[in-house]
Amino acid sequence: MLRKHAIDVSQRDTFAHLGVFSDLIDHAPSGVLREMGQAPGDNLLQRIRNLLAPESVIPAPREVRVESTWTKRGLRCEEVSWSVGYGPRTFGWLMKPEGSERLPGVLALHGHDGVKFYGKEKIADGPAPSATSVHALREELYEGRAFANVLAAEGFTVLIHDAFLWGSRRFPLETMPPAIHELVDLWAAREAQRGHVPDAAQRYDVAARHHEHLIAKYCTLMGTSITGLVSYEDRVAAAYLESRPDVDSRRIGCIGLSGGGCRAALLQATCDLISAAVVVGMMTTYRQLLDHHVERHTWMFFPPGLSCFADWPDLAASRAPSPLLVQFDSDDDLFSLEGMQAADLRLREHYDRAGRPGAYEGRFYHGPHKFDLAMQLEAFDWLKQNL
Repeated sequence: MLRKHAIDVSQRDTFAHLGVFSDLIDHAPSGVLREMGQAPGDNLLQRIRNLLAPESVIPAPREVRVESTWTKRGLRCEEVSWSVGYGPRTFGWLMKPEGSERLPGVLALHGHDGVKFYGKEKIADGPAPSATSVHALREELYEGRAFANVLAAEGFTVLIHDAFLWGSRRFPLETMPPAIHELVDLWAAREAQRGHVPDAAQRYDVAARHHEHLIAKYCTLMGTSITGLVSYEDRVAAAYLESRPDVDSRRIGCIGLSGGGCRAALLQATCDLISAAVVVGMMTTYRQLLDHHVERHTWMFFPPGLSCFADWPDLAASRAPSPLLVQFDSDDDLFSLEGMQAADLRLREHYDRAGRPGAYEGRFYHGPHKFDLAMQLEAFDWLKQNL
């Protein structure tokens, strides 16, 4: 039985972003905001899948093509593409050590990062040199490393694909409403006054930041969510990886930082092909997001309806005892330390309840939001042990 950590609503908090409506939380159906320890019930996994993965079988990619091949630093690489059934084709890179045969597979999942012009390029080196802005992002988050290439060199077949809204799956700028173009123009004018002329990628990313809210509305209108579409397309990618003869279909994992960690948690919950998952810098209780830690997060982190019956750690642990590693950055400005610690406790309780406490590991690291070399080394070793 999960322990309870009751919230005394009589000791009312006032939240800066809710102000005079702070007491709305007491009247909302989101039980996890009022009582973080409330057990989600024995049908947790089924309820999550009803919400996010209602299909009866894992969706398969359509019209798969190998677009090109190359070798680089001991890796045999392919650019592959497929259709998910709507929108433009999904493009991805597949990498494995040269001369290898059948290896464990890993989905390396790029993050949100406020950068949607690029997807897979943020965490992997492809056949062409990476953009300067991509190098800057890697320096900030990954200690300068294209971690997916290094992971492949460790003995995995690694797939890096563009998520819904990113890279090859992004919405063209010309489809966005005039109001968004006007906001981008205003921003670009201010930047020019400071002596900086934004390039096309930077302009796109500002537009995409506003456009995500519009897409969330359309998804609601269509009875789905950004979370649902991202996780659906990641399940398609997992099915492609599982189908390859050079992948051991019994040993497939996933790993990602930030938005990539969000995607990893969603895959762990919704896809039985995943045998082990690594979530980096994307774990907290929802209660501890309130006030200062909601505004900066993507819609992908807030599946509509989830918080009526489960918290984010409940989702990540819903397939316990499937192996799960969560890496926390103790000085992460996207979360409170209390929220991360409460999530770690919640995850441990789920795995204790499942009878395999050792299948979950939560590790805390000093420093800000990141997946640095030390964290990468430990995560890669953990994947070797569990795949």
